[in-house]
Amino acid sequence: MKERLAGFLVMTAIVPLAVLGYLLLVWIGFFGRTERGRAGVRAMDHFVNATLFNGYAWESVSSHAWRARDRRWARVIIWLTDRVQKDHCRRANKREQPLVDLMLAKGLHKQTVF
Repeated sequence: MKERLAGFLVMTAIVPLAVLGYLLLVWIGFFGRTERGRAGVRAMDHFVNATLFNGYAWESVSSHAWRARDRRWARVIIWLTDRVQKDHCRRANKREQPLVDLMLAKGLHKQTVF
């Protein structure tokens, strides 16, 4: 219960900042530095993976889709990204899987509050 309460309190501050961050990211996408926009999109990708797809916070949607390629949502992601870049999800997973393995080995996916 303590973890849920702490999470709620933190989220009441983070969600408005996330919305502001998204709006700023749109602005940066049109008028800002490419590197800053790329970092923002990567962070948003990891956020979406963790919240919508129940993935790891340190992994992209593409990499997660390759790991879960037998699931329907993953096949859709793989199909869509293949239209833009052939084998994108497979290559993303090849690049990110060592990091996922390290985070799991170190136990960073476990509860850290209370």
